[in-house]
Amino acid sequence: MEKKATFGAGCFWGVEAAFRQIEGVTKTEVGYEGGQLENPTYEDVCSHKTGHAEVVEVTYDPEQVSYDELLRVFWGKHDSTQLNRQGWDIGDQYRSVVFVHDDEQRDVAERSKADLGESGRYRKPIVTAIEPAQTFYPAEDYHQQYLEKRGRSACTTALAQSA
Repeated sequence: MEKKATFGAGCFWGVEAAFRQIEGVTKTEVGYEGGQLENPTYEDVCSHKTGHAEVVEVTYDPEQVSYDELLRVFWGKHDSTQLNRQGWDIGDQYRSVVFVHDDEQRDVAERSKADLGESGRYRKPIVTAIEPAQTFYPAEDYHQQYLEKRGRSACTTALAQSA
């Protein structure tokens, strides 16, 4: 039976592209979660008034890929020590957050976060929030598989070629 995992790690385009490459991931969808406004638009979320994070909802087959493996991709895709920003992207919608769908995911995410914090990989503390999953609102169609539609695999490639 398939399960869902939801991650916020900055701009959702590159994060979605990373998860789409994982065997056992059957679907990805970018969207917004963790705020107060129902059915927010991209413009609403960018206003910094809704409280939503840009997230990727990952549907996966736990017999092919573990939640631990998905967390490794999540930790590797962004700097979990930056509060409300990733690189040039600044704002609460870019916060590092794991929205957990059950107690098992919470336990695994908390352990994974603690292990990363103790690993010595970062000089600063991990600021990633681990919160119960809330209502997921899909982003507009043009955001879905954004990089893939443009023949890109990472945001840096897209930025470098558009400069």
